[in-house]
Amino acid sequence: MENVRIEEVQSSTKKQRIATHTHIKGLGLEANGTAMNWAAGFVGQTQAREAAGLVVDMIRQKKMAGRALLLAGPPGTGKTALALGISQELGSKVPFRPMVGSEVYSSEVKKTEVLMENFRRAIGLRIKENKEVTELSPEETESVTGGYGKSISHVIIGLKTVKGTRQLKLDPTIYDALIKEKVAVGDVIYIESNSGAVKRVGRCDAFATEFDLEAEEYVPLPKGEVHKKKEIVQDVTLHDLDAANARPQGGQDILSLMGQMMKPRKTEITDKLRQEINKVVNRYIDEGVAELVPGVLFIDEVHMLDMECFSYLNRALESSLSPIVIFATNRGICNVRGTDMTSPHGIPVDLLDRLVIIQTKIYGQDEMIKILAIRAQVEELVVDEESLAYLGVIGQRTSLRHAVQLLSPASIVAKMNGRDNICKADLEEVISLYLDAKSSARLLQERQEKYIS
Repeated sequence: MENVRIEEVQSSTKKQRIATHTHIKGLGLEANGTAMNWAAGFVGQTQAREAAGLVVDMIRQKKMAGRALLLAGPPGTGKTALALGISQELGSKVPFRPMVGSEVYSSEVKKTEVLMENFRRAIGLRIKENKEVTELSPEETESVTGGYGKSISHVIIGLKTVKGTRQLKLDPTIYDALIKEKVAVGDVIYIESNSGAVKRVGRCDAFATEFDLEAEEYVPLPKGEVHKKKEIVQDVTLHDLDAANARPQGGQDILSLMGQMMKPRKTEITDKLRQEINKVVNRYIDEGVAELVPGVLFIDEVHMLDMECFSYLNRALESSLSPIVIFATNRGICNVRGTDMTSPHGIPVDLLDRLVIIQTKIYGQDEMIKILAIRAQVEELVVDEESLAYLGVIGQRTSLRHAVQLLSPASIVAKMNGRDNICKADLEEVISLYLDAKSSARLLQERQEKYIS
């Protein structure tokens, strides 16, 4: 009898990509606002986290609009992690727009235009409308016609609520919307009567099984009649409104389509259009139809901006439609970009005077070891205590970032040596292969004559 081959079945679930700050789940604060020493992926930086917690409370109470915050500290002290922690605490309903200072230098678009676009991406608008909708959960029905090469003239869909079941014949354009929303049997959706827009609400809890673990949200089967009036809440950003109104609304003939294709992909939205949208938004707010949701614009490496950008930021922060702006920098006293003027953090003094500054401190060795242990757990690596202590010493001598970056290559070396866990010998081998920034700079000074300058 031949040997039966038995193989382990690999899970088809996609693994989440492990990023630099995947382990950050919030600010790690208690109910009274006190920072726990080790919580939500954060270790240490208790004062900075408590200060950030107060900022989150002010944002929720809408007392922070038009103000700015500066996270200042040496490299690798958790500035970006703090900004992401603020984002996690605010939740998905508050817009959070991260960018890097150097993004403004584009050959296609003006610097102030890039800043304006990101400003408006960080300002949300919650619109409440009473619409006639068909709220339903699709059911399976047998197709009465089959075959290939036939165009869709209409779509027959089975709908179900608590009160009853109904079959509707829908326009083929709604079929496209159903496909775009990835609607499957057992989802709860609604269809607007006037526009035919389809919105997927979530997965019906009647279809919840042990095999349906990946559904993002379970919702109850719709109550009441299939066709009814419902208050619809839509969350958009001001940039969404800008882009929707700037898009050419040409016809469907071949000349119009070609004209739209020939236009450049990246077009600047005019100030006139933005002013018109602002008027409509303000009217909606006054009428109580919409509510402004000031989000967060996070600008990392803010010292990369120049005087033109800083002048624009000064003016933009005074606008009635302004988000909360968080800057981050690792610079001390240096020149403002493009000038001979020196200033703290490379930011002009008049803008610096507007900022609330949160200082981040260099991590101690024990804190570094805890952070490295969290990173190893996130990356599903097994590291013994001796190796973590050794990495902590390396982090103190070089930087925390360098110590974290050594984990992945050390795990590969361990596997090549036939082990699943990382030991000190693996780390020593990896350290001999890779230089940190300080060692590289020292080497350049010693062998300067051998390099082209």
